[in-house]
Amino acid sequence: MKYRTIGQDPKTRREVSVLALGAMHFGTGTDEETAFAILDRYVDAGGTFIDTSNNYAFWVNSSQGGESEAVLGRWRASRQVSDDVLVATKLGGRPIAAGLDFAATAKPENIEGLSAKAIRESAERSRETLGLDRIGLLYAHVEDAATPLQETVEAFAELVADGTAGLLGVSNHWSWRVERARALAAAAGLPGYEVLQYQHSYLRARTDRPGRRSPYGNQGYVSGDLLAYLRETPELTLVAYSPLLGGAYVHADRDLGPDWDHAGNPLRRAALQEVANETGATVNQVVLAWMIGGELPIIPLVGASSVKQIEESIAAVDLELTEEQRAKLDSTY
Repeated sequence: MKYRTIGQDPKTRREVSVLALGAMHFGTGTDEETAFAILDRYVDAGGTFIDTSNNYAFWVNSSQGGESEAVLGRWRASRQVSDDVLVATKLGGRPIAAGLDFAATAKPENIEGLSAKAIRESAERSRETLGLDRIGLLYAHVEDAATPLQETVEAFAELVADGTAGLLGVSNHWSWRVERARALAAAAGLPGYEVLQYQHSYLRARTDRPGRRSPYGNQGYVSGDLLAYLRETPELTLVAYSPLLGGAYVHADRDLGPDWDHAGNPLRRAALQEVANETGATVNQVVLAWMIGGELPIIPLVGASSVKQIEESIAAVDLELTEEQRAKLDSTY
């Protein structure tokens, strides 16, 4: 395994593995026994960065979520996992009641949001469920335009001050709101967001189509604007969720939908296959190696429903692409 440091403050920064494991479906789509086996294999390979959220996976059983955090809490207790393994979680997107489907939670009035009260209550609930003294990395999961940004910034800072949280992160926000929140925190001498979590892969999504939460686009996709922001702000790290697009790279019949339908992606698929053939690696492994070894600080966040799947991803950490292979991938549009 390889490692990189996230965060700047010596009190909260962490060294984590360059491959993160997503636990979204643990306790729902992936049963507990299988989840434990995947977690064990990941940690045995040196993995130290696990991701969840307080609302995972509410849409499966019409719940408010929490199943994933509960599985991780039981796994940590049964294996006596130390704090060397960072468990990151998110808040802000939890449904206000059970029975709300995925579409309903796109409406801001149906989720908890990012008020000071919601942040405090959800953070304490997650900390207890996960069995942590301190949440090593805590994200604002989705935007909350109804709550003053200053209130959100101050509420997260209070969690850091009292030891409830360590690093702060943000997911699925417009980059201008991220920068504004960071500026507010800096002006007040408070800790701000240092980790960004967005959907990013080798294939590029269209950013001109309306998203679930905004008519202007999908706040969850990495755009050129976000990549430029990351390049100009080296203290930030991007955690890229769904880097393997739910298996779409290896299942040709899996429709990604109109967000991914444009002339560039077939060309990029072909370039990926060429590099995979040259290296003897799988297409999935080439995607992960391209991301891990790139010039920007990006940590792919992979899901797995079997030990075999996580082993394939782990093997990508040691795949070194040549300059020529990387140039081929980067220059194809």
